[in-house]
Amino acid sequence: MEIGIDSFASAMYGENSLSSVDAMEQLLERIVRADEVGLDVFGIGEHHKKEFLDSAPDVILAAAAARTRRILLGSAVKVLSTDDPVRVYQSFATLDLISRGRAEIVVGRGSAIDAYPLFGFNLKDYDALFKEKLELLLNIRDNEYVTWSGQFRPALDNQPVYPRALQEKLPVWLGAGGTPASFVRAGSLGLPLMVAVIGGETERFRPLIDLYREAGREAGYAPEQLKVGLHSPGYVAETDEKAIADYYPGYKELWTKLGNERGWPPVTRGQFDALIAPRGVLVVGGPETVAEKLTRHSKALGGIDRFTFQMDNAGLTHQQLLQSIELIGTKVMPLVKKMQ
Repeated sequence: MEIGIDSFASAMYGENSLSSVDAMEQLLERIVRADEVGLDVFGIGEHHKKEFLDSAPDVILAAAAARTRRILLGSAVKVLSTDDPVRVYQSFATLDLISRGRAEIVVGRGSAIDAYPLFGFNLKDYDALFKEKLELLLNIRDNEYVTWSGQFRPALDNQPVYPRALQEKLPVWLGAGGTPASFVRAGSLGLPLMVAVIGGETERFRPLIDLYREAGREAGYAPEQLKVGLHSPGYVAETDEKAIADYYPGYKELWTKLGNERGWPPVTRGQFDALIAPRGVLVVGGPETVAEKLTRHSKALGGIDRFTFQMDNAGLTHQQLLQSIELIGTKVMPLVKKMQ
């Protein structure tokens, strides 16, 4: 199992919010630390809101590529529906050259809608936009010269797209949040699947992952081509008690704030305790607890190939995040390897 981190480049750390310059520098330091301690992948999301600095993830990843040597660098996720697939490919092909073959793209429709009005797209076209643009992105990825036509973008007639990625087949993952059609789409195309699970019990996604694998088999793809990744909030400290003490206050504050905006009730400690329980979605605890939970999640889902922690969403300080990354690399990953 590959293990890594996903970040939304948050500039908000509870009461001690940072300047954008400092927050960006600290994020790059965390990516360097992840590379140094052996993590497999670091992803940057995409948002267009004041509290996040990830509106241009490929730029952040390129800066990280110049400072790192081995870690895979990708989007988490790239909102493909509101971008031009030609530019997306060019940006990540350039990242692949800078990183000497370490770039990946995780694409999705976006769980937030702020990009649609910003770039002049209509939400009624939510799925149609993604379907068409994914088709074009894969066409560009697989062909130097592209002939293509669609509804939302001018046609291409034997048009070359440069630069080409260093990797012969730039990895493209499909990010999914819970709609069966997304899982079937990923399987039918033979794309690796990244599943975002942020609430409830992780094992409830097993039927959807089975749907993905079945769609892939029916489309003629071998099981080893149908990779499954899992993305969930998490945090590792020296002990379970310290991890909970560090993580809970910021988690409660964030999700209560979101609840006020979206009509959810305030977070309670009982709800949090259920989420950090063995079957719950939050991967929070000491190294052994976290390793056991990742192993349990993998078995419950029929095997997962990658897990990424989303950590910078609970008011944690830069030092806490650095320490957590170090514990993941030096403690959690060896334990997971032994347990598999």
